[in-house]
Amino acid sequence: MAAAQSASGRTITTDISARLDRLPWSRWHWSIVIGLGTVWILDGMEVTIVGNIASRLAEPGSGLDISSGQITGIAAALYVTGACTGALFWGRLTDIYGRKKLFLITLAVYLAATALTAISFDTWWFFLFRFLTGFGIGGEYAAINSAIDELIPAYYRGRVDLIINGSYWLGAVGGALLSIVALNTSIFPANVGWRLTFALGAVLALVILLVRRHVPESPRWLLIHGREDEAEAIVRDAEKMIEAEKGEPLPPAEGEMVIHQRKRTTFTEIAHTVFAKYRKRSVLGFSLFIGQAFLYNAITFGYGAILTQFFDVPSGNTGYYFAVIAIGNFLGPLLLGHLFDTVGRRIMISGTYLLSSVLLFATAWLFDQGSLSATTMTACWCAVLFFASAGASSAYLTVSEIFPMETRAMSIAFFYAIGTAAGGISGPLIFAELTGSGKVPDAVLAFQIGAGLMCAAGIVAAFLAVNAERRPLEHVAKPLSAAKVEGEPAEK
Repeated sequence: MAAAQSASGRTITTDISARLDRLPWSRWHWSIVIGLGTVWILDGMEVTIVGNIASRLAEPGSGLDISSGQITGIAAALYVTGACTGALFWGRLTDIYGRKKLFLITLAVYLAATALTAISFDTWWFFLFRFLTGFGIGGEYAAINSAIDELIPAYYRGRVDLIINGSYWLGAVGGALLSIVALNTSIFPANVGWRLTFALGAVLALVILLVRRHVPESPRWLLIHGREDEAEAIVRDAEKMIEAEKGEPLPPAEGEMVIHQRKRTTFTEIAHTVFAKYRKRSVLGFSLFIGQAFLYNAITFGYGAILTQFFDVPSGNTGYYFAVIAIGNFLGPLLLGHLFDTVGRRIMISGTYLLSSVLLFATAWLFDQGSLSATTMTACWCAVLFFASAGASSAYLTVSEIFPMETRAMSIAFFYAIGTAAGGISGPLIFAELTGSGKVPDAVLAFQIGAGLMCAAGIVAAFLAVNAERRPLEHVAKPLSAAKVEGEPAEK
């Protein structure tokens, strides 16, 4: 690694990014996946539990004076509002102070807020800590997706990112099944069971926090911020571990990068990068996030209410149906993820969005005709969300890899916040209003809105998606601090 001093800071020539991308899959990578990816399990558990316990919380004796509509509407919207706010707040700090520091802090915020939700004694307290729980989770999206993409080799980046984001649905399975036990009044009193679910989430977060301490900082971030010795030490240690594991020397790395190191990137530079240099990519990011956010936040928060409202499913049994849907959601990224690295981003992103929208339109039509039962409705949603889940996970992958290193966390936060605010705040409120009417045509309209937005996003992706499969991040979007990157030029 060569270095020189310039007027604006040190200039270095490094091959660390190339060395990271040429690493074979190893236990070192598994430790990163486990340390960072498991938090989405908690997020899935949180959201699912709230959706499934809505009916029980609204019943007398729950300990809270709250209605089902307030939970699926106001509380859900506050959770998403907190996530959007947290994404922007923590995202900026992630780019300035590093990935590791922030993914530890944001998980600690989530842990504390979840624990305090468990002791809710009034509606305002429940609402406040739903907001703060979302505030912590929002920061996780920026810090974790940045770290994952910068630590995982280019060859595996697509599938790993999709599966990690899709692990949300493993938490949803656990949340759905846990809610069945929590809502069983023969096991727990009505005002105790739901509190234990939140307390368990806090305990699991503590375990993950302890594991996450061993995940390294992003060497790419360290390089740009003048800490190349630390970056070199992390990569050298990883190489030694992997050579010992594989029993053979690693192949030489190909490609170097010349970097003018900097401490931080200004908002002016970020705005110019996002809205001027990469404006087409920005349109793509907005479209993908708005489509998936409306669909997922509306359905995730409201499916239990649909089952009880239209199919007379007892509130204590909705968890069984949601567990089935959640399994279908996880299988989507798991089984389709590798295709995003082989068939390619453009075909797979547009294909999953468009196919899920077509299936959702068909589900809406069948529901309108009165042809569905609770079981067949759940089967239809499984088919829809199998593809939609892979598409939704690819939205996070997309915005985390198509913008320069210095703006990565803030870009993830920005698109997540704007897209989720448009679809994730309005989605639950509109959906709760439409399904709460008890009229089939209103619920059908809610389905059609979600399908229409997914279809529009799929069309945008067909034209604007970036062919980033198996390409180094520096080739997909040249770092702002890079004077030279060997290899193919960045795609506009």
